[in-house]
Amino acid sequence: MPVGPFPFLQRERARPHRSSPHRSSADTSLQPTLPDRFAELLRPGWSRLVRARRIAAGLLAALAVILAVRGDPDSDRVGVVVAARDLAPGHTLTADDVAHVDRDRSALVAGTLREADDAVGHILAGPVPAGEPLVDTRLLGPRLAAAATGFPDARVVPVRLADAGVSELLREGDRVDVLTVTDSADGSLPGAHVLARGAVVVLAESGGSARDRNERVVLVALEPEPATAVAAASLVSALTVTLH
Repeated sequence: MPVGPFPFLQRERARPHRSSPHRSSADTSLQPTLPDRFAELLRPGWSRLVRARRIAAGLLAALAVILAVRGDPDSDRVGVVVAARDLAPGHTLTADDVAHVDRDRSALVAGTLREADDAVGHILAGPVPAGEPLVDTRLLGPRLAAAATGFPDARVVPVRLADAGVSELLREGDRVDVLTVTDSADGSLPGAHVLARGAVVVLAESGGSARDRNERVVLVALEPEPATAVAAASLVSALTVTLH
């Protein structure tokens, strides 16, 4: 039954709308395809170029930090002087006694010798096994005296003991008192006079022939004043030591 003055319009409105397949295909073709998207990413652009430069700068900065922290492995090794063979205390070093090798810097102690000239001609104050780096505190000299006594101006003094057998009991690092004897005016037994207290033995050889033992000299480290007194007394009187 017709409704209203224009019934055909009602029928048009009631008819469902159907999209055209041709129009849908056209709309779909306007969407970018996968190759188009890649091409867009590869196409040069100002904002994309700036972003790429920032990323590259960040990567380079991170690489620089890593290299700075890690360091050059070769820079951690330095040349040092080592014993070419087993060396005994009291030995005077020659060029054949030492060798120059590379060692890790972190494994070295202060005073490790870097040049062979710093070792040749010096006397060892203690035994050094083959391959061990030479240190200035193992050589007779000011550094050894200072390290042994704790005084930077300490001296090393030779002491020829009245009883050579006492030297057999001494070892490097022992602390001793140096004594001499004084004649009594009334003819009684001579008295003892302490020349130095707390001297540190830095070289005491052992073994050898009887003649060597009689001529053996013990080296001790002392402060300057008692060192002078001991050196002067050794010229005119017999000396001995007592162990702490």
